[in-house]
Amino acid sequence: MRTKSPPRPATPSLFQSGGGPGKSLGGGEENRLRLRTLIFLRWLAICGQLATITLADLWFGLRLPLLLCYLAVGVSVGANLVSVFLFPRNRRLSELGALAMLQFDLAQLVFLIFLSGGLSNPFALLVLVPATISASALGLRSTLILGATAIVLITLIAHVSIPILMPDGSKLELPPLFAFGYWVAIVVGLVFLGIYSRRVALETRAMSDALLATQMALAREQKLTDLGGVVAAAAHELGTPLATIKLVSGELIGELEDRPELLDDVRLIRAQTDRCRDILRGMGRAGKDDLQLRQAPLGVLLREAAEPHLARGKELVFALRPGPGGAVDGERQPNVLRRPEIIHGLRNLVQNAVDFARTTVWIDGEWTERQILIRISDDGEGYSPNVIGRIGDPFIRARREDQDRGRRPEYEGMGLGLFIAKTLLERTGAELDFSNGSDPFLSPDERPARSGAVVSAVWARQDFEAPPGFTGSPNEQIPI
Repeated sequence: MRTKSPPRPATPSLFQSGGGPGKSLGGGEENRLRLRTLIFLRWLAICGQLATITLADLWFGLRLPLLLCYLAVGVSVGANLVSVFLFPRNRRLSELGALAMLQFDLAQLVFLIFLSGGLSNPFALLVLVPATISASALGLRSTLILGATAIVLITLIAHVSIPILMPDGSKLELPPLFAFGYWVAIVVGLVFLGIYSRRVALETRAMSDALLATQMALAREQKLTDLGGVVAAAAHELGTPLATIKLVSGELIGELEDRPELLDDVRLIRAQTDRCRDILRGMGRAGKDDLQLRQAPLGVLLREAAEPHLARGKELVFALRPGPGGAVDGERQPNVLRRPEIIHGLRNLVQNAVDFARTTVWIDGEWTERQILIRISDDGEGYSPNVIGRIGDPFIRARREDQDRGRRPEYEGMGLGLFIAKTLLERTGAELDFSNGSDPFLSPDERPARSGAVVSAVWARQDFEAPPGFTGSPNEQIPI
């Protein structure tokens, strides 16, 4: 039962967890930026600032407003101490909290630069640091806010600042043209590093999410495999006693024909024995723990991978043949390993083909002395020419929900099918190739039957084929 949540406070804490990359301020995604990280970076900045101010005064003899400089550093120290004592160091910052901390660090740094010569201070380049952190860890809106703030502040200190006085009392000033060039360099650096860092961060997050989805898919397939193995073992172990019960009950039926009150009970026992046999047979048909069932002919493996999509209104055509120039005609198809990665990866490829095919999907298996090839093709529209070189990357395009429902009425995924399939199959040693069966710009009358997408997966035969004597050892005990 859904209960009503208590009202939220009008002003949330800046350090409250919540909000995340790519969301508006105060969004609901989990943040990746920890308070400990910013506290550590701020301590590094404080140490560097203290060392720089002290060396400039004692070693180079520069005349700086030391009281204001140390006061600015002291404010940063106080802010760090407050953060350490009031909040757990493992706290993950909200979007607003992280932005506030970076804005504070930016303002404190710019104030120090204002006190020490403005753009004539070479450390003015450090204003790039907060903007780069924001682009890497925060959302787009926060990055734009912080970047705009940095540009405004660096522009102000380019015109207004306290000059650095040399030991002889002269001012350290840059030529106007050089100062303008330095300002342009900092602004361009802010924009470039912001775009670069954000682009890299987004691709890293997308790859991380996709790999997590791949691991979840493989873990699910492995659990189903283990469950099927337990059921198969139960069916195997219970088969003998059930057969004995059925045999004995059959003999009793013949001996109790003159005792109808017992005959009905024996017939009931035999009927329930048959029922138990049927239940175990149905549950254990996917069992895989028996070593004999850990391998299968290539055609059986292909049909198992395609089984969930056989009744989806598209024709699936299977073809098995020796490859040209490397196998003898009439050679028996090889026995291959029934690994969960291979089954799940091929199943995703078949699903993608069925989703986009008009009427037919072809699943071909070929083998030579050195290689085993599986090719999945369809009669759909094929891959778009502008993305065919990037197939297999996660989230290569954003699908419109209404458009996808029209073309893929049974699709309920996240756009990760090809990435998951590619990742899983490549882990088993496969080399994948994505192509189109024909030019997508041909008219429907000019296109061949297999005109849609074509996916080829090639394994070295020694990596895919079940080795000789694979079932020679006794079956393993199933861990429960």
